[in-house]
Amino acid sequence: MQENENDSILTSYYGDEEVTAIITLRVEAKDADEVCEGVSMLKPAIDVFLVTGDTDIVVKAKFMNYNQLKRFLVDELSQIPGVKDTKTLMVVASFKERGELRFVPE
Repeated sequence: MQENENDSILTSYYGDEEVTAIITLRVEAKDADEVCEGVSMLKPAIDVFLVTGDTDIVVKAKFMNYNQLKRFLVDELSQIPGVKDTKTLMVVASFKERGELRFVPE
């Protein structure tokens, strides 16, 4: 993967820290299982859920930095057939993860 000038600007703006992202996908109903399987094969994807509601699939993914998140969205996720729309939420703080508290309760 080759970085361009915009990547270095984004790194300086967002920093070079680890990024956890929650990504929601809207897909064609007939393609939902195949999309889940395809996303599950992508290394950054930690959890992949087929859900009900306003979105079809929820993905939790971790990246070494913002640029890796950006490349994942542009180069990998968008290439999976059946994906109609995505929304990306960058996690700012984790209070509980995988059943473990990330803070000390008072």
